[in-house]
Amino acid sequence: MANIKSQIKRNRQTVKRKARNQAVRSELKTRVKGVATAAQTGDAAATDEAFRLAQKRIDSAVSKGVLHERTAARQKSRLARRVRQPNS
Repeated sequence: MANIKSQIKRNRQTVKRKARNQAVRSELKTRVKGVATAAQTGDAAATDEAFRLAQKRIDSAVSKGVLHERTAARQKSRLARRVRQPNS
């Protein structure tokens, strides 16, 4: 346990940030799964909408500092490739 005031405050901040980051990451995973399930159903409109929402969440995670820009670009590229592939 920390005895220094600044370290005690840093520990409180870390707990809050960790909870916020986990929430953002959880939302991202949910959106990506939504794209995968929509792509399997074959409904183009639902797939496009899910893909758009997933991209939006990935971009917001970058702006919040949860994801690195290049990581986000890689994830979006892989998602787009999965959406474009024919169902087989």
